Amino acid sequence: MRVGTGYDVHRLTEGRKLILGGVEIPHTLGLEGHSDADVLVHAIMDALLGAAALGDIGKHFPDTDEAYRGVSSLKLLAQVSGLLAQEGYVVENIDATIIVQKPKLRPFISQMEENVARIMHLAENQINIKATTEEGLGFTGSQQGIAAQAICSLTGLYEGSVTAFDSERNCSSCGGCRKADI
Repeated sequence: MRVGTGYDVHRLTEGRKLILGGVEIPHTLGLEGHSDADVLVHAIMDALLGAAALGDIGKHFPDTDEAYRGVSSLKLLAQVSGLLAQEGYVVENIDATIIVQKPKLRPFISQMEENVARIMHLAENQINIKATTEEGLGFTGSQQGIAAQAICSLTGLYEGSVTAFDSERNCSSCGGCRKADI
């Protein structure tokens, strides 16, 4: 099993839509960024890429590339999902937290979870998204920006498929330890 974490933050600004988890949230402010600035999906992508040791979203989708200007972060998430599949990884679960003072997100959480699950070809019970405030503290509390954190676990497609027993090293069902190198 591999675990990855992701963190992202974007400034709130006028004249932009507020998109979180692929859901347009009614609000007077939106998130500033090169793409749609979906801070939640960005944190999830960084967690997934990190768990697979594939870098981060800046490596794969640089903000200097005009091809990504205004792009839906869900489209980028689909590409990350494809990279994971190519590398032989299966997503076990994703847990994410959006840190935002306003607006309240409870009415939109289930749609965010459905969007991520659909794009990743996962069951909805593999995705958990929640929101919290910082009680008026910090940049999120003063409504200057929104942050998101995510953690995920991945399993290699072939993890645990070795069933041989090596009596010399006592390795029953070894998934790849390096005792032979010690």
